[in-house]
Amino acid sequence: MKIDTLTYTVEQGFSSQLPVISAKQLLVLVFGHTDFLENPQPFDTLRTQYPKATFMGCSSAGEILGSHIRDHSLVISLVQFESTTLRMSHVNIHDPQESRNIGRLLADRLSGEGLKGIFVLSDGLKVNGSELTQGFNDVIKQGATVTGGLAGDGERFAKTWVLQDGKPVSGVIAALGLYGNVHLGHGSKGGWKPFGPAREVTRAENNILYELVGKPALALYKTYLGDMAESLPAAGLRFPLALSQPGEDKELVRTILAIDEATQSLTFAGDIPVGAYAQLMRANLEQLVEGAEDAALMSATDTDEPVLCIAISCVGRRMVMGADAEEEVEAVLDNLPENTTQIGFYSYGEISPFSKGTCDLHNQTMTLTTIYE
Repeated sequence: MKIDTLTYTVEQGFSSQLPVISAKQLLVLVFGHTDFLENPQPFDTLRTQYPKATFMGCSSAGEILGSHIRDHSLVISLVQFESTTLRMSHVNIHDPQESRNIGRLLADRLSGEGLKGIFVLSDGLKVNGSELTQGFNDVIKQGATVTGGLAGDGERFAKTWVLQDGKPVSGVIAALGLYGNVHLGHGSKGGWKPFGPAREVTRAENNILYELVGKPALALYKTYLGDMAESLPAAGLRFPLALSQPGEDKELVRTILAIDEATQSLTFAGDIPVGAYAQLMRANLEQLVEGAEDAALMSATDTDEPVLCIAISCVGRRMVMGADAEEEVEAVLDNLPENTTQIGFYSYGEISPFSKGTCDLHNQTMTLTTIYE
């Protein structure tokens, strides 16, 4: 496997000349600013240069390349595989209620002999991420890892895009199947700490939370945010919810996508089960960097071969860390083999197993997918 990287900005164009590549299995991986939805010219150039390549990518709340975070750009990785087969599938999504069926459909299309893993990128605003992952779990029972993330749009929550046949399109879910002599690792950790009382979810529907202990969820949430409540939903990224079920060790974190003053409800990136207990969370820079280190240690592998690390971190983490956010991407590279190339983006949700087994939707985590032959 050989990996080349480059960047693109409207002002400067591509950072280097596009290399000539003859590999049969070429993956062009691209993450970038939402505005490229209306400016597809660099994608046209990439498709012209690599007409037989497999394209995968989405919009971001910040682009990761190496140990740096960029904005208003495209980060691009050209991955040449020697003994791996790639297969792509796309489905349009119009309603979050379609999420589970779309997950099943994509998993069905990609299931087959030699499947080692599926990497998923989804529109970040029209999907129920937990239902999407459950759809994959309905079909992919064992032997293949499912990871990925939800496209971002900074702190705007207005539009996102996913590449379909090398073109940026809204309302799309893309899945890449990897087959053959390819090894995939994964890791996902947060670093957030709960505070305040745990309250029972007494009224919720899918990913919409209406009541906690019989009280309007939005009003209760605002009491904790104080003056910051005026900046919702973006301010909610700093204070996610931890969800736990009685008798279970597993804890999920959920981030706010939207609020509704009329119904006093909160809309999250994944399901909010009635009967679960919700607790507010917060974090500081040190805790979040430690979470990124833990994710790297979970996904690390001992190999002398080139390694591709796809890093997907939540936009809420970047908001909390501010100008120090690069410390978490540096921490990842510091804990992976020296021959690792890192590319990624800040997201509206991350997809990964906890440690092993089936995948889940996560929020506010650093989630890593490592790939090598």
